[in-house]
Amino acid sequence: MPVTSQLLRGLPRTKVLASGLLPCQQHQSHLLPVTPRPASRRPSHVWQSPQHSRSYQTASVLRSYILTPPQVNSILKANEYSFKVPEFDGKNVSSVMGFESNQLPANAPIEDRRSAATCLQTRGMLLGVFDGHAGCACAQALSERLFYYIAVSLLPHDTLCELEAAVESGRALSPILQWHKHPNDYFSREAQTLYFNSLRTYWQELIDLTSPGEVPDTREALLSAFKRLDNDISLEAQVGDANAFLHYWVLRVAFSGATACVAHVDGSDLFIANAGDARAVLGVQEEDGSFSAHTLSNDHNAQNEDEVARIRGEHPPSERKTVIRQDRLLGLLMPFRAFGDVKFKWSIELQKRVLESGPDQLHENEQTKFIPPNYHTPPYLTAEPEITYHKLRPQDRFLVIGSDGLWETLHRQEVVRIVGEYLTGVHQRQPLKVGGYRVTLGQMQGLLEERKARMSSAFEDQNVSTHLMRHAVGNNEFGTVDHERLSKMLSLPEELARMYRDDITIIVAQFNPHVIGAQRQEGQS
Repeated sequence: MPVTSQLLRGLPRTKVLASGLLPCQQHQSHLLPVTPRPASRRPSHVWQSPQHSRSYQTASVLRSYILTPPQVNSILKANEYSFKVPEFDGKNVSSVMGFESNQLPANAPIEDRRSAATCLQTRGMLLGVFDGHAGCACAQALSERLFYYIAVSLLPHDTLCELEAAVESGRALSPILQWHKHPNDYFSREAQTLYFNSLRTYWQELIDLTSPGEVPDTREALLSAFKRLDNDISLEAQVGDANAFLHYWVLRVAFSGATACVAHVDGSDLFIANAGDARAVLGVQEEDGSFSAHTLSNDHNAQNEDEVARIRGEHPPSERKTVIRQDRLLGLLMPFRAFGDVKFKWSIELQKRVLESGPDQLHENEQTKFIPPNYHTPPYLTAEPEITYHKLRPQDRFLVIGSDGLWETLHRQEVVRIVGEYLTGVHQRQPLKVGGYRVTLGQMQGLLEERKARMSSAFEDQNVSTHLMRHAVGNNEFGTVDHERLSKMLSLPEELARMYRDDITIIVAQFNPHVIGAQRQEGQS
Protein backbone atom coordinates (compact mmCIF):
# COMPACT_ATOMS: atom_id res chain seq x y z
CA MET A 1 0.00 0.00 0.00
CA PRO A 2 1.45 3.44 -0.92
CA VAL A 3 2.49 5.54 2.06
CA THR A 4 -0.03 8.23 1.11
CA SER A 5 -2.86 5.75 1.31
CA GLN A 6 -1.55 4.36 4.59
CA LEU A 7 -1.46 7.73 6.30
CA LEU A 8 -4.89 8.70 5.02
CA ARG A 9 -6.34 5.29 5.80
CA GLY A 10 -9.70 5.60 7.49
CA LEU A 11 -11.06 8.06 4.94
CA PRO A 12 -14.46 7.11 3.53
CA ARG A 13 -14.70 6.13 -0.10
CA THR A 14 -15.31 9.02 -2.45
CA LYS A 15 -19.01 9.80 -2.41
CA VAL A 16 -21.24 12.06 -4.44
CA LEU A 17 -24.08 14.00 -2.92
CA ALA A 18 -27.43 12.38 -2.28
CA SER A 19 -28.81 13.93 -5.45
CA GLY A 20 -26.29 11.92 -7.45
CA LEU A 21 -24.41 15.04 -8.48
CA LEU A 22 -20.80 16.02 -7.98
CA PRO A 23 -19.92 18.06 -4.89
CA CYS A 24 -19.97 21.35 -6.79
CA GLN A 25 -23.36 20.75 -8.33
CA GLN A 26 -26.77 20.69 -6.76
CA HIS A 27 -30.44 20.14 -7.61
CA GLN A 28 -33.13 22.83 -7.84
CA SER A 29 -36.12 23.14 -5.54
CA HIS A 30 -39.49 24.84 -5.62
CA LEU A 31 -40.71 28.24 -4.46
CA LEU A 32 -43.24 29.73 -2.13
CA PRO A 33 -42.98 33.49 -1.62
CA VAL A 34 -41.76 34.44 1.84
CA THR A 35 -40.41 37.63 3.31
CA PRO A 36 -36.77 38.22 2.34
CA ARG A 37 -34.10 38.52 5.01
CA PRO A 38 -33.73 42.05 6.38
CA ALA A 39 -31.08 44.20 4.74
CA SER A 40 -28.86 43.85 7.81
CA ARG A 41 -28.80 40.09 7.23
CA ARG A 42 -27.81 40.11 3.61
CA PRO A 43 -25.49 37.31 2.48
CA SER A 44 -22.42 37.72 4.62
CA HIS A 45 -19.87 35.64 2.74
CA VAL A 46 -20.20 37.02 -0.77
CA TRP A 47 -17.50 39.03 -2.43
CA GLN A 48 -18.46 40.19 -5.90
CA SER A 49 -17.07 42.24 -8.72
CA PRO A 50 -18.62 45.71 -8.67
CA GLN A 51 -19.08 45.37 -12.43
CA HIS A 52 -21.34 42.34 -12.07
CA SER A 53 -24.72 41.94 -10.44
CA ARG A 54 -26.90 38.88 -10.11
CA SER A 55 -30.43 38.97 -11.45
CA TYR A 56 -33.16 37.10 -9.63
CA GLN A 57 -36.42 35.75 -10.96
CA THR A 58 -39.36 37.48 -9.33
CA ALA A 59 -41.65 35.52 -7.06
CA SER A 60 -44.76 36.61 -8.98
CA VAL A 61 -43.98 34.37 -11.96
CA LEU A 62 -43.23 31.27 -9.88
CA ARG A 63 -45.81 28.76 -8.76
CA SER A 64 -46.36 28.16 -5.05
CA TYR A 65 -45.71 24.70 -3.71
CA ILE A 66 -46.57 23.39 -0.24
CA LEU A 67 -44.35 20.67 1.15
CA THR A 68 -45.93 17.95 3.25
CA PRO A 69 -44.44 17.23 6.70
CA PRO A 70 -42.72 14.06 5.40
CA GLN A 71 -41.19 16.09 2.56
CA VAL A 72 -39.97 18.72 5.03
CA ASN A 73 -38.46 16.02 7.23
CA SER A 74 -36.78 14.41 4.24
CA ILE A 75 -35.06 17.70 3.36
CA LEU A 76 -34.06 18.50 6.95
CA LYS A 77 -32.73 15.02 7.70
CA ALA A 78 -30.82 14.46 4.43
CA ASN A 79 -27.42 15.45 5.86
CA GLU A 80 -27.77 14.64 9.54
CA TYR A 81 -25.04 12.66 11.26
CA SER A 82 -24.43 11.41 14.78
CA PHE A 83 -21.52 9.77 16.58
CA LYS A 84 -21.35 8.30 20.06
CA VAL A 85 -17.97 7.93 21.71
CA PRO A 86 -17.46 4.20 22.44
CA GLU A 87 -17.37 3.18 26.08
CA PHE A 88 -14.44 1.28 27.54
CA ASP A 89 -15.07 -1.43 30.14
CA GLY A 90 -18.50 0.04 30.76
CA LYS A 91 -17.11 3.41 31.71
CA ASN A 92 -17.05 6.42 29.41
CA VAL A 93 -13.56 7.84 29.78
CA SER A 94 -14.02 10.67 27.29
CA SER A 95 -15.31 14.09 28.25
CA VAL A 96 -17.25 14.06 24.96
CA MET A 97 -20.21 11.69 24.99
CA GLY A 98 -20.80 12.22 21.29
CA PHE A 99 -21.89 14.78 18.75
CA GLU A 100 -24.60 15.36 16.15
CA SER A 101 -24.38 17.51 13.05
CA ASN A 102 -26.41 18.61 10.05
CA GLN A 103 -26.30 20.89 7.03
CA LEU A 104 -28.98 22.70 5.05
CA PRO A 105 -28.03 24.29 1.73
CA ALA A 106 -29.15 27.68 0.48
CA ASN A 107 -26.45 28.06 -2.15
CA ALA A 108 -26.33 25.59 -5.02
CA PRO A 109 -24.03 23.90 -4.36
CA ILE A 110 -23.80 24.39 -0.63
CA GLU A 111 -20.66 26.34 0.27
CA ASP A 112 -20.46 25.18 3.90
CA ARG A 113 -18.46 22.15 4.96
CA ARG A 114 -18.03 20.30 8.28
CA SER A 115 -15.49 17.90 9.72
CA ALA A 116 -15.12 15.75 12.82
CA ALA A 117 -12.29 13.43 13.77
CA THR A 118 -10.54 11.81 16.70
CA CYS A 119 -6.78 12.34 16.98
CA LEU A 120 -5.45 8.79 17.24
CA GLN A 121 -2.03 9.80 18.56
CA THR A 122 -3.60 11.83 21.39
CA ARG A 123 -6.95 11.74 23.16
CA GLY A 124 -8.28 14.87 21.50
CA MET A 125 -11.38 15.26 19.34
CA LEU A 126 -11.61 17.85 16.57
CA LEU A 127 -14.87 19.44 15.38
CA GLY A 128 -15.02 22.11 12.69
CA VAL A 129 -17.36 24.21 10.58
CA PHE A 130 -16.09 25.85 7.38
CA ASP A 131 -18.14 28.55 5.65
CA GLY A 132 -17.11 29.10 2.04
CA HIS A 133 -17.68 32.04 -0.26
CA ALA A 134 -17.11 32.65 -3.97
CA GLY A 135 -17.57 28.90 -4.38
CA CYS A 136 -17.18 25.75 -2.30
CA ALA A 137 -13.59 24.85 -3.26
CA CYS A 138 -11.71 26.44 -0.34
CA ALA A 139 -14.14 25.14 2.28
CA GLN A 140 -13.87 21.69 0.71
CA ALA A 141 -10.07 21.77 0.95
CA LEU A 142 -10.22 22.87 4.60
CA SER A 143 -12.61 20.06 5.48
CA GLU A 144 -10.09 17.54 4.14
CA ARG A 145 -6.79 19.09 5.21
CA LEU A 146 -6.94 21.33 8.29
CA PHE A 147 -7.37 18.53 10.84
CA TYR A 148 -4.28 16.75 9.49
CA TYR A 149 -2.26 19.94 9.94
CA ILE A 150 -3.56 20.32 13.50
CA ALA A 151 -2.92 16.65 14.34
CA VAL A 152 0.65 16.84 13.01
CA SER A 153 1.23 20.06 14.95
CA LEU A 154 0.22 18.25 18.15
CA LEU A 155 2.62 15.32 17.64
CA PRO A 156 5.79 15.24 19.78
CA HIS A 157 9.18 15.37 18.10
CA ASP A 158 9.88 11.63 18.44
CA THR A 159 6.57 10.66 16.81
CA LEU A 160 7.22 13.04 13.92
CA CYS A 161 10.61 11.40 13.42
CA GLU A 162 8.98 7.95 13.41
CA LEU A 163 6.48 9.18 10.83
CA GLU A 164 9.23 10.48 8.55
CA ALA A 165 11.33 7.35 8.95
CA ALA A 166 8.37 5.17 7.98
CA VAL A 167 7.78 7.19 4.82
CA GLU A 168 11.48 7.08 3.94
CA SER A 169 11.64 3.30 4.27
CA GLY A 170 8.22 2.61 2.79
CA ARG A 171 6.95 1.01 6.00
CA ALA A 172 3.32 1.08 7.11
CA LEU A 173 2.18 4.24 8.82
CA SER A 174 -0.10 4.48 11.81
CA PRO A 175 -3.20 6.55 10.90
CA ILE A 176 -3.27 10.00 12.49
CA LEU A 177 -7.02 10.62 12.43
CA GLN A 178 -10.20 8.62 12.75
CA TRP A 179 -12.74 10.50 10.66
CA HIS A 180 -16.42 10.71 11.55
CA LYS A 181 -18.00 11.44 8.19
CA HIS A 182 -21.48 11.51 6.67
CA PRO A 183 -21.61 9.58 3.36
CA ASN A 184 -22.34 12.88 1.59
CA ASP A 185 -19.14 14.48 2.93
CA TYR A 186 -16.93 14.43 -0.14
CA PHE A 187 -13.17 13.79 -0.38
CA SER A 188 -11.27 14.82 -3.53
CA ARG A 189 -9.19 11.70 -4.12
CA GLU A 190 -7.39 13.27 -7.09
CA ALA A 191 -5.65 15.79 -4.80
CA GLN A 192 -4.60 13.41 -2.03
CA THR A 193 -0.99 12.98 -3.23
CA LEU A 194 -0.56 16.75 -3.53
CA TYR A 195 -2.06 17.24 -0.07
CA PHE A 196 0.16 14.53 1.43
CA ASN A 197 3.34 16.01 -0.04
CA SER A 198 2.55 19.45 1.41
CA LEU A 199 1.72 17.91 4.79
CA ARG A 200 4.96 15.91 4.78
CA THR A 201 6.99 19.05 4.05
CA TYR A 202 5.28 20.66 7.04
CA TRP A 203 6.13 17.86 9.48
CA GLN A 204 9.71 17.79 8.19
CA GLU A 205 10.01 21.46 9.13
CA LEU A 206 8.42 20.74 12.52
CA ILE A 207 11.08 18.10 13.13
CA ASP A 208 13.78 20.72 12.52
CA LEU A 209 12.03 23.25 14.78
CA THR A 210 11.37 20.95 17.77
CA SER A 211 13.51 19.02 20.21
CA PRO A 212 13.32 15.46 21.63
CA GLY A 213 11.01 15.27 24.63
CA GLU A 214 9.36 18.59 23.79
CA VAL A 215 5.58 18.60 24.41
CA PRO A 216 3.59 20.59 21.85
CA ASP A 217 1.50 23.50 23.11
CA THR A 218 -2.09 23.19 21.89
CA ARG A 219 -2.57 26.92 21.40
CA GLU A 220 0.61 27.20 19.31
CA ALA A 221 -0.27 24.04 17.40
CA LEU A 222 -3.65 25.42 16.33
CA LEU A 223 -2.15 28.76 15.39
CA SER A 224 0.63 27.14 13.37
CA ALA A 225 -1.70 24.72 11.57
CA PHE A 226 -4.10 27.46 10.40
CA LYS A 227 -1.33 29.72 9.13
CA ARG A 228 0.66 26.94 7.49
CA LEU A 229 -2.31 25.49 5.59
CA ASP A 230 -3.28 28.92 4.27
CA ASN A 231 0.32 29.43 3.17
CA ASP A 232 0.32 26.03 1.42
CA ILE A 233 -2.95 26.86 -0.37
CA SER A 234 -1.32 30.03 -1.67
CA LEU A 235 1.95 28.32 -2.63
CA GLU A 236 0.26 25.43 -4.43
CA ALA A 237 -1.70 27.90 -6.56
CA GLN A 238 1.46 29.80 -7.47
CA VAL A 239 3.41 26.66 -8.41
CA GLY A 240 0.55 25.04 -10.30
CA ASP A 241 0.53 21.39 -11.36
CA ALA A 242 1.34 19.43 -14.50
CA ASN A 243 -2.05 17.77 -14.18
CA ALA A 244 -4.55 20.20 -15.76
CA PHE A 245 -7.35 19.18 -13.38
CA LEU A 246 -5.21 19.70 -10.28
CA HIS A 247 -3.87 23.00 -11.63
CA TYR A 248 -7.42 24.27 -12.05
CA TRP A 249 -8.43 22.87 -8.64
CA VAL A 250 -5.64 24.53 -6.62
CA LEU A 251 -6.46 27.86 -8.31
CA ARG A 252 -10.14 27.47 -7.50
CA VAL A 253 -9.27 26.76 -3.87
CA ALA A 254 -7.00 29.81 -3.65
CA PHE A 255 -9.32 32.27 -5.38
CA SER A 256 -12.36 31.21 -3.38
CA GLY A 257 -12.35 31.59 0.40
CA ALA A 258 -13.64 30.12 3.64
CA THR A 259 -13.89 30.94 7.32
CA ALA A 260 -13.16 28.26 9.91
CA CYS A 261 -14.25 27.58 13.48
CA VAL A 262 -12.58 24.54 15.04
CA ALA A 263 -12.89 23.01 18.51
CA HIS A 264 -10.24 20.75 20.05
CA VAL A 265 -11.46 18.87 23.14
CA ASP A 266 -9.01 16.85 25.20
CA GLY A 267 -10.22 15.89 28.65
CA SER A 268 -11.45 19.05 30.34
CA ASP A 269 -9.37 21.27 28.04
CA LEU A 270 -11.43 22.98 25.33
CA PHE A 271 -9.74 25.15 22.71
CA ILE A 272 -11.57 27.11 20.02
CA ALA A 273 -9.64 28.35 16.99
CA ASN A 274 -11.72 30.77 14.94
CA ALA A 275 -11.01 32.76 11.79
CA GLY A 276 -14.11 34.51 10.45
CA ASP A 277 -17.71 34.73 11.59
CA ALA A 278 -18.75 31.16 12.31
CA ARG A 279 -19.33 30.86 16.03
CA ALA A 280 -18.86 28.49 19.00
CA VAL A 281 -21.23 28.76 21.97
CA LEU A 282 -21.20 26.73 25.17
CA GLY A 283 -24.45 25.59 26.78
CA VAL A 284 -24.20 25.91 30.58
CA GLN A 285 -26.82 24.37 32.85
CA GLU A 286 -27.61 26.58 35.83
CA GLU A 287 -28.62 25.35 39.29
CA ASP A 288 -32.32 25.90 38.52
CA GLY A 289 -32.08 23.65 35.44
CA SER A 290 -32.19 26.46 32.88
CA PHE A 291 -29.47 26.97 30.28
CA SER A 292 -27.31 30.00 29.62
CA ALA A 293 -25.06 30.75 26.66
CA HIS A 294 -21.33 31.31 27.00
CA THR A 295 -19.78 32.49 23.73
CA LEU A 296 -16.30 31.10 23.07
CA SER A 297 -15.46 32.93 19.84
CA ASN A 298 -15.56 36.46 18.45
CA ASP A 299 -16.94 37.32 15.03
CA HIS A 300 -14.28 38.81 12.80
CA ASN A 301 -16.28 41.43 10.95
CA ALA A 302 -17.17 45.12 11.03
CA GLN A 303 -19.27 44.68 14.20
CA ASN A 304 -16.07 43.78 16.09
CA GLU A 305 -14.36 47.06 17.02
CA ASP A 306 -11.08 45.32 17.81
CA GLU A 307 -11.01 43.79 14.33
CA VAL A 308 -11.71 47.14 12.70
CA ALA A 309 -8.88 48.71 14.70
CA ARG A 310 -6.54 45.82 13.85
CA ILE A 311 -7.08 46.13 10.10
CA ARG A 312 -6.82 49.91 10.06
CA GLY A 313 -3.64 49.69 12.12
CA GLU A 314 -2.04 47.35 9.56
CA HIS A 315 -2.37 49.87 6.70
CA PRO A 316 -1.30 53.50 6.13
CA PRO A 317 -3.48 56.37 7.42
CA SER A 318 -4.22 57.27 3.79
CA GLU A 319 -6.29 54.06 3.53
CA ARG A 320 -8.30 54.62 6.69
CA LYS A 321 -11.47 55.49 4.78
CA THR A 322 -11.12 52.84 2.09
CA VAL A 323 -9.81 49.70 3.81
CA ILE A 324 -13.28 49.11 5.34
CA ARG A 325 -16.25 50.44 3.42
CA GLN A 326 -19.94 49.59 3.92
CA ASP A 327 -18.90 47.19 6.69
CA ARG A 328 -16.82 45.15 4.23
CA LEU A 329 -13.12 44.70 3.66
CA LEU A 330 -12.31 47.00 0.71
CA GLY A 331 -16.07 47.27 0.27
CA LEU A 332 -16.33 43.63 -0.81
CA LEU A 333 -15.71 41.00 1.86
CA MET A 334 -17.65 40.74 5.13
CA PRO A 335 -15.46 38.33 7.14
CA PHE A 336 -12.17 39.99 8.10
CA ARG A 337 -10.30 36.68 8.48
CA ALA A 338 -10.43 33.78 6.02
CA PHE A 339 -8.49 31.09 4.23
CA GLY A 340 -7.83 31.45 0.51
CA ASP A 341 -9.16 34.71 -0.98
CA VAL A 342 -5.82 35.48 -2.60
CA LYS A 343 -7.50 38.45 -4.31
CA PHE A 344 -7.07 40.14 -0.92
CA LYS A 345 -3.58 38.77 -0.17
CA TRP A 346 -1.43 38.67 -3.31
CA SER A 347 0.15 41.63 -5.06
CA ILE A 348 -1.50 42.72 -8.29
CA GLU A 349 1.54 41.57 -10.24
CA LEU A 350 1.39 38.07 -8.72
CA GLN A 351 -2.33 37.77 -9.40
CA LYS A 352 -1.84 38.69 -13.06
CA ARG A 353 1.08 36.30 -13.51
CA VAL A 354 -0.73 33.34 -11.97
CA LEU A 355 -3.92 34.00 -13.94
CA GLU A 356 -2.06 34.38 -17.23
CA SER A 357 -0.40 31.00 -16.76
CA GLY A 358 -3.58 29.34 -15.49
CA PRO A 359 -6.11 27.25 -17.44
CA ASP A 360 -8.70 28.93 -19.64
CA GLN A 361 -11.57 27.83 -17.39
CA LEU A 362 -10.34 30.17 -14.66
CA HIS A 363 -10.86 33.20 -16.89
CA GLU A 364 -14.58 32.34 -17.10
CA ASN A 365 -14.85 32.93 -13.35
CA GLU A 366 -15.93 36.53 -12.87
CA GLN A 367 -14.32 36.76 -9.42
CA THR A 368 -10.86 36.55 -11.01
CA LYS A 369 -11.44 39.34 -13.55
CA PHE A 370 -11.17 42.35 -11.26
CA ILE A 371 -8.81 43.85 -8.73
CA PRO A 372 -10.43 45.08 -5.49
CA PRO A 373 -10.75 48.87 -5.39
CA ASN A 374 -8.17 50.88 -3.42
CA TYR A 375 -5.80 47.92 -3.45
CA HIS A 376 -2.49 49.45 -2.36
CA THR A 377 -0.83 47.56 0.53
CA PRO A 378 -1.70 43.85 0.50
CA PRO A 379 -2.21 41.57 2.27
CA TYR A 380 -5.53 42.83 3.64
CA LEU A 381 -6.72 39.45 4.88
CA THR A 382 -5.32 36.80 7.23
CA ALA A 383 -6.22 33.24 8.19
CA GLU A 384 -4.59 33.61 11.61
CA PRO A 385 -7.12 32.32 14.13
CA GLU A 386 -8.16 33.81 17.43
CA ILE A 387 -7.62 31.11 20.07
CA THR A 388 -9.92 30.79 23.08
CA TYR A 389 -9.34 28.40 25.99
CA HIS A 390 -11.98 27.12 28.40
CA LYS A 391 -11.58 24.65 31.26
CA LEU A 392 -14.67 22.47 31.10
CA ARG A 393 -16.84 22.23 34.22
CA PRO A 394 -19.59 19.70 35.07
CA GLN A 395 -22.24 22.34 34.35
CA ASP A 396 -20.89 22.80 30.79
CA ARG A 397 -23.27 20.42 29.05
CA PHE A 398 -22.81 20.98 25.32
CA LEU A 399 -21.05 22.98 22.61
CA VAL A 400 -22.74 24.39 19.50
CA ILE A 401 -20.56 25.30 16.50
CA GLY A 402 -22.50 26.90 13.67
CA SER A 403 -21.93 28.80 10.47
CA ASP A 404 -23.33 32.33 10.46
CA GLY A 405 -26.49 31.09 8.74
CA LEU A 406 -27.57 29.79 12.15
CA TRP A 407 -26.70 32.87 14.19
CA GLU A 408 -28.41 35.20 11.70
CA THR A 409 -31.74 33.52 12.43
CA LEU A 410 -31.50 32.67 16.14
CA HIS A 411 -29.96 34.50 19.10
CA ARG A 412 -27.31 32.51 20.95
CA GLN A 413 -29.45 32.29 24.09
CA GLU A 414 -32.35 30.92 22.05
CA VAL A 415 -30.02 28.38 20.45
CA VAL A 416 -28.82 27.18 23.84
CA ARG A 417 -32.37 27.06 25.22
CA ILE A 418 -33.61 24.95 22.29
CA VAL A 419 -30.70 22.53 22.51
CA GLY A 420 -30.82 22.34 26.30
CA GLU A 421 -34.55 21.59 26.36
CA TYR A 422 -34.11 18.96 23.69
CA LEU A 423 -31.28 17.19 25.51
CA THR A 424 -33.05 17.25 28.86
CA GLY A 425 -36.48 16.54 27.38
CA VAL A 426 -37.98 19.38 29.38
CA HIS A 427 -39.56 22.55 28.04
CA GLN A 428 -39.14 25.43 30.42
CA ARG A 429 -42.53 26.65 31.56
CA GLN A 430 -41.89 30.22 30.58
CA PRO A 431 -44.62 32.79 29.90
CA LEU A 432 -45.77 32.67 26.31
CA LYS A 433 -43.96 35.42 24.41
CA VAL A 434 -45.94 37.29 21.80
CA GLY A 435 -43.65 40.29 21.37
CA GLY A 436 -45.38 43.48 20.36
CA TYR A 437 -48.06 41.74 18.31
CA ARG A 438 -51.79 41.92 18.89
CA VAL A 439 -52.96 38.39 19.44
CA THR A 440 -56.57 37.25 19.26
CA LEU A 441 -57.98 34.72 21.71
CA GLY A 442 -58.09 32.19 18.88
CA GLN A 443 -54.42 32.70 18.11
CA MET A 444 -53.53 32.45 21.80
CA GLN A 445 -55.47 29.20 22.08
CA GLY A 446 -53.64 27.82 19.06
CA LEU A 447 -50.27 28.74 20.53
CA LEU A 448 -51.12 27.13 23.85
CA GLU A 449 -52.35 23.96 22.13
CA GLU A 450 -49.14 23.81 20.11
CA ARG A 451 -47.06 24.14 23.28
CA LYS A 452 -49.11 21.44 24.96
CA ALA A 453 -48.63 19.13 21.99
CA ARG A 454 -44.87 19.70 22.02
CA MET A 455 -44.67 18.97 25.76
CA SER A 456 -46.79 15.83 25.66
CA SER A 457 -45.28 14.16 22.60
CA ALA A 458 -41.84 12.83 21.81
CA PHE A 459 -39.55 15.03 19.73
CA GLU A 460 -39.96 14.26 16.04
CA ASP A 461 -36.25 14.80 15.45
CA GLN A 462 -33.78 12.15 16.58
CA ASN A 463 -30.88 14.52 15.94
CA VAL A 464 -30.51 17.69 18.03
CA SER A 465 -28.86 19.64 15.21
CA THR A 466 -31.85 18.84 12.96
CA HIS A 467 -34.17 20.00 15.74
CA LEU A 468 -32.23 23.25 16.02
CA MET A 469 -32.22 23.69 12.24
CA ARG A 470 -36.01 23.25 12.15
CA HIS A 471 -36.31 26.17 14.56
CA ALA A 472 -33.75 28.28 12.69
CA VAL A 473 -35.68 28.02 9.43
CA GLY A 474 -39.26 27.68 10.63
CA ASN A 475 -39.55 29.91 13.70
CA ASN A 476 -42.38 32.46 13.53
CA GLU A 477 -42.77 35.73 15.41
CA PHE A 478 -43.95 33.80 18.49
CA GLY A 479 -40.79 31.67 18.69
CA THR A 480 -42.50 28.45 17.63
CA VAL A 481 -42.01 26.36 14.50
CA ASP A 482 -44.57 27.24 11.83
CA HIS A 483 -44.94 24.42 9.28
CA GLU A 484 -46.18 26.73 6.54
CA ARG A 485 -43.20 29.03 6.95
CA LEU A 486 -40.84 26.05 7.13
CA SER A 487 -42.33 24.67 3.93
CA LYS A 488 -41.95 27.99 2.14
CA MET A 489 -38.34 28.44 3.21
CA LEU A 490 -37.39 24.91 2.15
CA SER A 491 -39.13 25.14 -1.24
CA LEU A 492 -37.29 28.22 -2.51
CA PRO A 493 -35.54 27.66 -5.86
CA GLU A 494 -31.79 27.99 -5.96
CA GLU A 495 -31.87 31.39 -7.66
CA LEU A 496 -33.87 32.83 -4.75
CA ALA A 497 -32.95 30.78 -1.69
CA ARG A 498 -29.75 32.74 -1.02
CA MET A 499 -31.75 35.97 -0.78
CA TYR A 500 -33.81 34.62 2.10
CA ARG A 501 -31.34 32.58 4.14
CA ASP A 502 -27.75 31.37 4.19
CA ASP A 503 -26.29 27.87 4.20
CA ILE A 504 -26.61 26.45 7.70
CA THR A 505 -24.16 24.01 9.25
CA ILE A 506 -24.46 22.90 12.88
CA ILE A 507 -22.41 20.64 15.14
CA VAL A 508 -23.62 19.96 18.69
CA ALA A 509 -21.20 18.11 20.99
CA GLN A 510 -22.51 16.78 24.28
CA PHE A 511 -20.19 16.59 27.29
CA ASN A 512 -20.07 14.02 30.09
CA PRO A 513 -20.28 15.95 33.40
CA HIS A 514 -19.21 12.96 35.51
CA VAL A 515 -15.99 12.45 33.55
CA ILE A 516 -15.26 16.20 33.52
CA GLY A 517 -15.79 16.41 37.29
CA ALA A 518 -13.46 13.47 37.90
CA GLN A 519 -10.80 14.92 35.59
CA ARG A 520 -10.93 18.28 37.35
CA GLN A 521 -10.48 16.58 40.72
CA GLU A 522 -7.49 14.61 39.40
CA GLY A 523 -5.96 17.82 38.09
CA GLN A 524 -6.39 19.56 41.46
CA SER A 525 -4.99 16.67 43.52
